[in-house]
Amino acid sequence: MVYVDDFWSVLVRHYLESYSLSKRLREPSQDMGYYMEEEHSDLQHYSMSSGRSWRSSQRCHAFCNTRSELRSHRRKHSQSDEDDDEGHLVYQSGDMLRAQYEIVCTLGEGAFGKVVECVDHSSNGTRVAIKIIKNIERFRDAALSEVKILEKLNSLNSGSACVQMLDWFDHNSHICIVFELLGLSTYDFLKENSFQPFSLDHIRHMAYQIIRAVHFLHKNKLTHTDLKPENILFVDSEYNMFTLGSVSVASSKHDERTLKNLDVKVVDFGNATYDHEHHSSVVSTRHYRAPEVILDLGWNQACDVWSLGCIFIEFYLGSTLFQTHDSKEHLAMMERVLGPIPTNLLQKTRKKRYVHRNRLDWNWHGSSGCYVRKHCKPLKHYMVSNSPDHELLFNLIQRMLEYDVTQRITLNEAISHPFFNKLKKVKRRSSVRRPAYVRIQD
Repeated sequence: MVYVDDFWSVLVRHYLESYSLSKRLREPSQDMGYYMEEEHSDLQHYSMSSGRSWRSSQRCHAFCNTRSELRSHRRKHSQSDEDDDEGHLVYQSGDMLRAQYEIVCTLGEGAFGKVVECVDHSSNGTRVAIKIIKNIERFRDAALSEVKILEKLNSLNSGSACVQMLDWFDHNSHICIVFELLGLSTYDFLKENSFQPFSLDHIRHMAYQIIRAVHFLHKNKLTHTDLKPENILFVDSEYNMFTLGSVSVASSKHDERTLKNLDVKVVDFGNATYDHEHHSSVVSTRHYRAPEVILDLGWNQACDVWSLGCIFIEFYLGSTLFQTHDSKEHLAMMERVLGPIPTNLLQKTRKKRYVHRNRLDWNWHGSSGCYVRKHCKPLKHYMVSNSPDHELLFNLIQRMLEYDVTQRITLNEAISHPFFNKLKKVKRRSSVRRPAYVRIQD
């Protein structure tokens, strides 16, 4: 008998194997249908990058934030003459929003609406990003929920690396949320860099900021629930470009981009959930989803820690650790990388189809098992060096990827991990920021 899950697994495996492991896959997974039903989606974000003294072509990324739990302000709004058939606001370059924001261009589009770059004429021509929500009730309600969270974060924020909401307003029944304009996401930078990994020092610099930002959320009883490289943006992705290598040997030449600033910000709080709120059974984008979520054991803030562990190893490798779109195969990959899933977790799961005799029901000798063995290996085998710094990073990642949430490192503990000691020493010696050097091969 051929099961549907197996059928999809074979199709996805065929797709994965047609590309090198350096490529990233972002198609919706089979179980992401739940997200679509609950007004969730794989989320992308606005970003801009620039060269030495000019802004490059626009990247189509958008703050795409929705929440499944609709709250207050439940009102029906008739579609305006200024809306298209899908509920988007119809606009063009030069149009004004609230007689203050002049639309420059579209940065991105999603199920929620569109994101535009604007000039804020009340603030000396500052460039901002405005998310214009569709004139559809469920998206309006979701946006209003997000606004409440962003207002709360703004009131509490004391310099954490969380994106800032600058303003929000209603424009002809379209909720408009104004954000600071940021640079490329870490995923897009990896992509433009042919998925060349970040250096260890760069990972240290970025990881420390990210951990502090998410720790700020956790201290305020919020779980982000959708942490991934797309949701971590550089504050400014301007860079200088140099061509290095032998002039006589063209193949030895390469371009080197020098980022001027490695500061990052965490974005997308549309799915952020307070500790006391209802917790949806499925959260997080597939590649960064914790085992307790897959096994339907319930989740808490520790699911964010797991996601960060997946993100940091991705920064190190340049590619996703768990490249799959099937839940059982995902669990098998975890076992290949991290060892067997504890029996007590498998005994508690509601997903009994994943378990046989208190073990993961997985055939390691079949085609699926061969695929997992081929594309995954024990975590420490991914290390490219046995130096103390690499050992420390992998110790941090391993503690973040602990199956048992009661044993998983907290972000309060992670901030003090020895991996960051060198960064703290450098900061004490000098406040001058050193540039980041990132090479892009021709």
